[in-house]
Amino acid sequence: MSTPVHATANSPFFATTSRPGRDCPHLRKVLDEVTAGGFLGVQLRVRDERGEWVAGAGAGGLDGSAGPVTDGHFRIGSTTKSFVATVVLLLVAEGRIGLDAPAADHLPEFGLDRRITVRMLLRHTSGIFNHTGELYEDGTIVLGVPWQGKEWVEKRFATYRPEDLVRLSLSKPARFAPGTGWSYANTNYVLARLVIERVTGRTFAEELSRLVLRPLGLTGTLAPGDSPEIPAPHNHGYYRYEDAGQERIVDVTRQNPSWVGAGGDMISTTGDLATYFSALMGGRLLPAGLLAEMRTPEATVGYGLGVFAQETGSGTVFHHNGATMGSAALMYASADGRTVLTAGLTWVDDADLTIAPAFRAAQQRFVEAVFSGRLAG
Repeated sequence: MSTPVHATANSPFFATTSRPGRDCPHLRKVLDEVTAGGFLGVQLRVRDERGEWVAGAGAGGLDGSAGPVTDGHFRIGSTTKSFVATVVLLLVAEGRIGLDAPAADHLPEFGLDRRITVRMLLRHTSGIFNHTGELYEDGTIVLGVPWQGKEWVEKRFATYRPEDLVRLSLSKPARFAPGTGWSYANTNYVLARLVIERVTGRTFAEELSRLVLRPLGLTGTLAPGDSPEIPAPHNHGYYRYEDAGQERIVDVTRQNPSWVGAGGDMISTTGDLATYFSALMGGRLLPAGLLAEMRTPEATVGYGLGVFAQETGSGTVFHHNGATMGSAALMYASADGRTVLTAGLTWVDDADLTIAPAFRAAQQRFVEAVFSGRLAG
């Protein structure tokens, strides 16, 4: 396993910046700890009854020539799933999709098991094999599309059609009968996005704009499809891999996200994520009944329809974090949407997922700091 490359408080390119105004010493301390623990750059936003705090820490890139971005763009990984689920539920509200209708009614060409409903796609209870690969209980790994090592690096600009991702998944045995278990599969959301497009006759990006982005005034969020570009400003993410016995590090800020598709291809900002999730949890996007359905968790890991429910000392917090190569997003909100935490993180990624323990620790530290009632400032 490779040693993480990261900025530390003693590094010549380490920096912490924040906007003038509100000061949060306790949160600043956590931000610096998280950056020193393995992340190259972190941008953070907290909104609550006392106002807003926006800050960045670390560096914009490995060469240290730029300080951390405080309000830039980043790839949000599986946080994408919350947006997809919200669009589906808004189409349910319009009477165009039935949550408990067979997904096969909208996508007959795949020969889907007719027991698989739209709700099961959003809740990960369909049993469909994950096109990015599966780890089974006995330790067996069954690969899907390349997402590790030199192979992924060399194919990071390749385009994968969503229909091909679905067919790859359906060529593998199902994990379980529909509705009888829970297994996180990116393919569920590839299918959900295809349902959106089939029902509306428009692209997901167009429906996302119509139903979510324009109503909320979100200008920094996009579903890029197969485009590798990311708007400026942004921090840089990297990938470490072995090639002919040599360790190499490549900038993967530009990458074609179609390999994960609707499971995690979107780009956003901390400001847009905060506005979106506050509106969603505060009941300003979905009708009350559908929001309640979205937030009702299944029993395995507390997953609802595109959001997780997590109990904290101050009550239930809802979230959907996400990670992709060299970039991740955190998105948390209180049940009323009045307290929101969003963050974008960048680092040097690798096939061993070396950053994973630091990522879990960062989530815990931020949630404790913001939702425990101990936040000063």
